[in-house]
Amino acid sequence: MDAIDALKTRRSIRQYTDKPVPKDVIEDLIDCGRLATSARNVQPWEFIVVTDAGLRAEIASHVPNGPFIAEAPVCIVVVCLDGMYYLEDGCNASQNIVVAAHAHGLGSCWVAGDKKPYSETVRSLVGAPDTHKLVSMIAIGYSNSAPNPSKRSLKDVLHWERF
Repeated sequence: MDAIDALKTRRSIRQYTDKPVPKDVIEDLIDCGRLATSARNVQPWEFIVVTDAGLRAEIASHVPNGPFIAEAPVCIVVVCLDGMYYLEDGCNASQNIVVAAHAHGLGSCWVAGDKKPYSETVRSLVGAPDTHKLVSMIAIGYSNSAPNPSKRSLKDVLHWERF
């Protein structure tokens, strides 16, 4: 799958099979995340891969919009060293991961973490230090659904020179 096709066809998946994701594929997803752009090349990210079902269920129990984290065979928790552009940098890494997952034939769903009431709890559950901020939790697995939500058309969102 080429990059343009991956970007245009990726969708958020919230239903997964129980088929495990191979370790080498997970490592490739993290490799894609670590290669994201970052302001001043700070690369503030760290990635915690959670495959333990009990820990995924505990995380999901604190995240109102992420119950499917418990069902996905993998959850990648993205944290960044607190700094001026940690959120932008962590979002770049998260986007690389979800697109790479799609290119590998996997489904994924990004769940926001920054400034959420559960952010400190999740950060603590995965053992991330206080110096780091939770950016996202990304559920990953083989899809058990095929959502196709409507998207706004190009003509509705494109503006030349001025809004």
